[in-house]
Amino acid sequence: MPETTVMDKLISLAKRRGFIFPSGELYGGLQGFWDFGPLGVELKNNIKRSWWKRFVQERGDVVGLDAAIVTNPKVWEKSGHVEGFADELVECKKCHHRFKADDIANSESHMANGRKCPDCGGELTQSRKFNTMFKTFVGPVEDSSSVAYMRPETAQNIFVNFDTIRQSMRLKIPFGIAQIGKAFRNEITPGNFIFRSREFEQMEIEYFVHPKDDEKWFEAWVAASHTWFTDMGLKADNLRKYEQKKEELAHYAKRTIDIEYKFPFEKGWAELMGIANRTDYDLKAHGLKYRDEVSTEEFIPYVIEPSAGVDRAALAFLLDAYQEVEGGRTTTTESNKEKEIVLRLHKELAPVKVAVLPLSKKEQLSSVAKDIASSLRNKFVTMYDEIASIGRRYRRQDEIGTPFCVTVDFDSLEDKKVTVRDRDTMKQDRIPIAELEDYLTEQLRT
Repeated sequence: MPETTVMDKLISLAKRRGFIFPSGELYGGLQGFWDFGPLGVELKNNIKRSWWKRFVQERGDVVGLDAAIVTNPKVWEKSGHVEGFADELVECKKCHHRFKADDIANSESHMANGRKCPDCGGELTQSRKFNTMFKTFVGPVEDSSSVAYMRPETAQNIFVNFDTIRQSMRLKIPFGIAQIGKAFRNEITPGNFIFRSREFEQMEIEYFVHPKDDEKWFEAWVAASHTWFTDMGLKADNLRKYEQKKEELAHYAKRTIDIEYKFPFEKGWAELMGIANRTDYDLKAHGLKYRDEVSTEEFIPYVIEPSAGVDRAALAFLLDAYQEVEGGRTTTTESNKEKEIVLRLHKELAPVKVAVLPLSKKEQLSSVAKDIASSLRNKFVTMYDEIASIGRRYRRQDEIGTPFCVTVDFDSLEDKKVTVRDRDTMKQDRIPIAELEDYLTEQLRT
């Protein structure tokens, strides 16, 4: 029997505990599409909220946008997507499975067996171009005049709104426009769980600078992006900066540095986020310029683009947080020799911040515990759980990354205090119920 990998274990946990599962699984699912369950939604929202706070709210030079997913198809014609947004596709003549040509060229089976199908060993066709944009129709008639596209990236929405936003917000170079939103690519070979999907969410900034300042701002955004990932809990040893070689660069890019994460895949290191110097390619394509009101200088700004996938970031945070520890973490008298799972997610990203657990289901305890949970929900995402032993309930909260568990016991009825257990240190503090909200606020802040 093959060894169960960390990825296998994480996928199992994600489904079992309501983080992520296949879309439409009742009918067999659909490859490359995933649904985020109750805990997955909270995790994604926390990632987006943290990113937005750091790079929009806390800066005075970046504003936001939420543009339409389907827009005028001329946007994609001018940007070059209709003509050139394509991957090289090869097909097996025997089993008819299709693959990205780059994936085949870089695979271990190709190195060992030459140009053969990795699934059945059959002969592969010559590569051909395959446009990965999803096509749709706008209006009741499905003909060439009503063709439109699901956006394959969020960047072009920002570029075509450059002038409107600049004027409405009275912005001066340098400034940025940020957007978080869905994008769609008809990937030939989606895979590695949510690493490569056909529907995904992007966190992206287009930062407009004077061409003479492009290198300075490029380096600044690389540093700021890397720092955010480590601040949110990713281990520095699992991150690296990879500068793309000239032959690897996109046609619009002067420089690109990928922040890579050490994923447990065949290749190991893979892109988590890209920071690109897109030069003036996009604004030039859409016929847009900038005129300085003071100097009257007119020029086409260069664009620095920090771009990260929310889904891919969620996967990295989950993998980095996943730990298996020996039994006995529950700090009860239970004998537990099995390995226990702990998701050591950063407190800011944890889907549930606090769990309230009565020591037993007895009415006098559950009544107090439910009142406490109700009062905390106004400020924190709070879970109430009274099913099974207290040790088992602790383990359930450790599995989903809850930083703090609040236990209501029989002493609480007399001293009006509760026990707060820290997920990471296992330390337990006895806190007056009246001071609980302030205590948790402080602990979650630090």
